[in-house]
Amino acid sequence: MRHFISAVLAGMVLMGCSSAPTPVAPVINDFEAERYLGKWYEIIRLPHSFEEGLDQVTAEYRLNADNTIEVTNRGYNVAEGKWETAIGHAEPIGLAMYRVTFFWPFDGGYYISQLHEDARGNYQVSVVTSDNHDYFWLLSRSPDVSEEVIEGVLKQAESWGYDTSQMIRVNHLTGSH
Repeated sequence: MRHFISAVLAGMVLMGCSSAPTPVAPVINDFEAERYLGKWYEIIRLPHSFEEGLDQVTAEYRLNADNTIEVTNRGYNVAEGKWETAIGHAEPIGLAMYRVTFFWPFDGGYYISQLHEDARGNYQVSVVTSDNHDYFWLLSRSPDVSEEVIEGVLKQAESWGYDTSQMIRVNHLTGSH
């Protein structure tokens, strides 16, 4: 757990040092934070130190009374054979835009840049970007996402200037964990 929190802090320091605006605009039409709450599975990410070696990564979002969001990230550290958890705080800074911190005063941008809904209008797939091209996540309500959706998201990521050859597909096979 200490390694996970230290790595999260290092990542947040790097994210917090960026002075450039987000390279990708967040979604602007009809985003509702309440519909985004709950558990999401990380499907694809760019590599970074605070999630290195983690499989079965999830993020859970809960609304606080002050309209901020508590973020619980959880992943299985394969090398150490144990679960790691980090709890953060997301403050809204605009529509589908948040400043997330896991250790004050370091924070980073969290921009919901693409959303896919099911037939009932529930958010099912989310693409999250940050202050620079070093951070990218594809999240889903299910650990199983169609190749068609993944390919579409990767194509869009390329058009936004991301190096998709570096992206990691997160393993969600439970095995013995």
